[in-house]
Parts: sequence; structure tokens; C-alpha cells
Amino acid sequence: MAELIKVGIADWKLCSAPDTITTIGLGSCVGVVIYTMSDSFCGMLHIMLPSSKEIKNNTNRAKFADTGVTDMVMALEKRGMRRSAMKAKIAGGAKMFQFSTKSELGTVGDRNVDSVKAKLKEYNIPIISEDCGADFGRTISFNIDTKMLMVRCAGRPDKQI
Repeated sequence: MAELIKVGIADWKLCSAPDTITTIGLGSCVGVVIYTMSDSFCGMLHIMLPSSKEIKNNTNRAKFADTGVTDMVMALEKRGMRRSAMKAKIAGGAKMFQFSTKSELGTVGDRNVDSVKAKLKEYNIPIISEDCGADFGRTISFNIDTKMLMVRCAGRPDKQI
């Protein structure tokens, strides 16, 4: 029987078919799914901040784009996934609060997206689709069999990317 694997905030997990993997609460946070077209497993990461170098208490590596993506890619490779075949889908990075100045807090969603994209580019992992930015939160679920990422937003139609 298929299970729903839940990824928490500042967390990542691997998932195998026929299970589905999900994370909720993507405001300025970014959800990253890495998969291949041939493997029947994937990884999902829920990052909160762009860089572990900017925070003193950075023991949770999944909290940051720079370390979280690295750790998940290494775990996927250890499980047998070839990096050259990896693909990514991302969602989140919203601007959840309006500020009169361009404060660091107001741009964290954009910086999260930029950092995730830079790290994936460093690993030569193409982003196949994304649903990022705007001013609303998201919940995402990835189906390993169909390779589709379902994006749900309150008060908006669901979309598959």
C-alpha cells in the first residue's frame, strides 16, 4: 500500500514508488524535488534560507540551499542515482510580506530561489519546471510514477508542473 512521505520544514527525505512525497508551508521557503526519468525513487528538500554561511547556528544543513541540496544529491547518488540523469522541479520562494524598503527579510524568497538555482546549476542538474515567487504559499506533492509535481495554493486552482 502506498504511503505519503512528509518532509518537514528544514528537512529532506528520499521516497520510493509507489509512495508520494509532500511538503507544506512553502512561503518564502523553497521545495526542491530531484528525480530521474528512469529511477523509481526521488528526493525532496524544504529549504528555509539561502546560505549556511550567513547564520551562526547552522547545524541543520537541510535548512539552507547551499548545504541541503548538496546533502540530498549525495544521498541520491549513494542510493544509485546518476547525477548526469538528475532533473529538478522547484516551487516556493514567495514574497509573503510587503515592506516599504527592500529589507533582507522582504527578499528572502527571491534569494532562496536564486541560491537553489545556483546550487543546481553547480551540479549540472536542469530545472525542468518551477512555480516560484508571487505572494502566496504553496504545498507540493511529487508522484514518482508520473514525475509530476502537484502545486496547491489556498484559493487558487491546483496545477501540475
